[in-house]
Formats: sequence, structure tokens, C-alpha cells
Amino acid sequence: MPFLNHTQPEILRPVSTMFIVTSIVTALLLNGLPWGGLWLTLHPDFVAVVLLYWCTHKPLRIGVGLSWAIGILADVGDASLFGQHALAYTLLAFGGVVLSRRIRMFDLREQTTQVLVILFSTYAVYALVQWQVNGQIVWTYFLGCLTSTLLWVPMSSLFQSMRQMRVDRE
Repeated sequence: MPFLNHTQPEILRPVSTMFIVTSIVTALLLNGLPWGGLWLTLHPDFVAVVLLYWCTHKPLRIGVGLSWAIGILADVGDASLFGQHALAYTLLAFGGVVLSRRIRMFDLREQTTQVLVILFSTYAVYALVQWQVNGQIVWTYFLGCLTSTLLWVPMSSLFQSMRQMRVDRE
């Protein structure tokens, strides 16, 4: 698979603020889709994956504070317990920023194990909040963590291809 090969040097365009904002707003809108039935259990957290991507690739531009604000927006949009997403996205951003060099050191297949650990901690925050509120943990909720991790490779490939400069081989 050519998109998993990092042996060739790549030249990336600088990321515009508009591109980052558009990707985050799109992720918020995708999270707001009316999921139901089995899809409600399996749906990935698009905002978490996009935030993790930007926190690992642009840690000086997207960090803990902005992730907290986006989490508040996600709480309002999802009509969930106020601060639940903000707390989870803050933890996610912290992990992404701290481990950004380590994650970028690997190719996409190896990155997914690192991403799985960070996303699992995010979903664990959701589960702990629900346990405190409802008195029980819904274990099937962690299936969304797996689908979010599976989303990492295509989403990273898409963002990288949009940022990649076309180099003339001649």
C-alpha cells in the first residue's frame, strides 16, 4: 500500500487555519448525525480522531485549551452531560501533544496501536462519567473506540494527501 510507506521524503504544504477549522467543524457535524440501533454502538468519535490528528501533527496550533473548547461545543451539540466531552478531549489532546513525536515516528500501521491507547483512555473517561451518573458502565460503548481507531488510517491518509505537494520527478 503506497500510503503506508514513509521511505520516500514527503514535502507537506503548510496547514492553513481554515483547513483545520473546516476539518473540526465537519467532524462535529458528523458526530451530530442521528445514529441509531447498532450504528449508535459502533459509530466512531470523529471529533476525537480529528483532534488527535491535529494534536500530533500540529501540537503548537491545536492543544489542550482548544480541545477543551471543542469539547464544550460537542457537549452542547450532543446534549450530553456538560463537560464530559471537554474532559475527554482534554485528556486526548494532552496525550496527542505529549506523544506527537513518538506517534509521527512510526508509519500508519504502527501508529494505530498508539492511537488505540489514547482513544481507549478517552473512551474510559466517557465510561467513568457515565458510571458516576448512572451507576453502571456500558461495555459495548468501547466498540466505538475500535471503529475510531480504524478510522485513523484513512483519515490520516486523506489529510496527508491534501497537504502533500506535487513534486516534479524530472
